[in-house]
Amino acid sequence: MSGSLVLVADDDRDILELVRVRLERDGHRVVTAQNGEDALRTAVEERPQLAILDVMMPKMNGYDLTAALRRNTATSSIPVILLTARVEEADVDRGVRAGADDYVKKPFSTTELRDRVDVLLRRSE
Repeated sequence: MSGSLVLVADDDRDILELVRVRLERDGHRVVTAQNGEDALRTAVEERPQLAILDVMMPKMNGYDLTAALRRNTATSSIPVILLTARVEEADVDRGVRAGADDYVKKPFSTTELRDRVDVLLRRSE
């Protein structure tokens, strides 16, 4: 679990940096992307053990990115956490239907995010 490679994709540099620093402090290696297309390319090339994806990103939103990860045999089993301010029930349902494993609502606690990351990484071992 510790030392796992995690992909973090968010177009907000501050959130990207906050999540990266927290994950690295917990012993994980982190790769980042600021749009959906770069995140998909990085996921295919790097094969992270987990992906944390913002929903509202340029070039490909988090729902479409999650669905694309699920369709690709190389990335279909990567656990996905959607991290977003889109908190209506329909938004959460859309994320689940796209294949997300968890949904963390912004603003978020880095402790809560860490705990959810740990749970998904343990489950996927």
